[in-house]
Amino acid sequence: MDNPLPKGINAKMLFLNTLKSLQNIIYPKICLVCKHKLAPKTQNLVCVECWRKIHKNLPPFCHRCGRQLKAPFIAKNICVSCLKKNLNFDRAFSPCIYEGSLKELIHDFKYKNKQHLGATLSRLMIDFINEYHVPIDVIDMIVPVPLHKTKLREREFNQAQVLSAHIARAFNKDVLTDTLLRHRHTRAQAELVADERANNVKDSFSIKGKDTLKGKHILLVDDVLTTGSTASEAALTLKDAGARIVFVLTLAN
Repeated sequence: MDNPLPKGINAKMLFLNTLKSLQNIIYPKICLVCKHKLAPKTQNLVCVECWRKIHKNLPPFCHRCGRQLKAPFIAKNICVSCLKKNLNFDRAFSPCIYEGSLKELIHDFKYKNKQHLGATLSRLMIDFINEYHVPIDVIDMIVPVPLHKTKLREREFNQAQVLSAHIARAFNKDVLTDTLLRHRHTRAQAELVADERANNVKDSFSIKGKDTLKGKHILLVDDVLTTGSTASEAALTLKDAGARIVFVLTLAN
């Protein structure tokens, strides 16, 4: 039987496969959490054992911040923290809890320039949307929480924008990356106590092209929701520009 492939293709494929096999021997894939060797053909960056150790955020959820509710607040559908705050977003969702192996992965993603982790981490968000029927169908557009240009230069990418791109691709949504702007450089929220965070981000966002948002339902995406101050201030800016509903989706809370 004649070879259906053009001459030289088989030799090229053999060479590439050999090169890949040598690469796996010299530079084996390792789990980004436990550093143990991964199977050569796996597409995952985290081993099965470490993936199982990621602490999932489980129902019942607070209908404001999205955290798991504890008794006696289950009947109220809102946690004690949200009872004391005035949050500007309509509801927040998070698939995971910010601790353990996931905390380490998010740190590597943000601060060690590992953009490729966005594909792995966004799977948690996409699976959560499907499993818990997050109302993605009513969303008109996805907006990542922006970084100030100074921080963007330091980090070289916006982790929220990377996550947004994967989510948008999964659900066929548009991402607005240049509408919500961060015009004021602020201290990192992680450096501040809860009471300082709201003042730190106050009036730090602005809008370019307000007509784009009028009457729209927005999914605001970030990596972590802690006190909700950043998401709340961003949601207020979006609503002042005409957005009707702002849901928040973060990787962890």
